[in-house]
Amino acid sequence: MNRSEVIAVRSTGSNTAPLKSSLQELMGDVHEDDASEGVRIYQREKIDTDFCIILSRAGEIVLGEGSPLGLRLAAALKPFGLVNHSVWIEMK
Repeated sequence: MNRSEVIAVRSTGSNTAPLKSSLQELMGDVHEDDASEGVRIYQREKIDTDFCIILSRAGEIVLGEGSPLGLRLAAALKPFGLVNHSVWIEMK
C-alpha cells in the first residue's frame, strides 16, 4: 500500500531565509541517511511563508502519527512556525 506523509509549515516571520536554509539542510541530511525515501519539498505559490515536505514510500507500515523520519522533520521545523503533520494512504 502506498503511503505519504505531508509535513506543512507556515512560517510565523516575514524573513523566510533561515527556514529555507534549514529545509535545504534537512533535505541533504535525509538523502544521506535514507536514500530509499521519496522526499519532495515545495513552497506554496504566492505565499512565501508556506512550505511542504512530502515523504512517499510503498508498502511500509506507518503508524497514524507518522514515521520516525516524518516525526523528526516535524519536530525540527516547529521553531519556525506552525507545523501540520499528517499520514495519507492511497485509495484503491
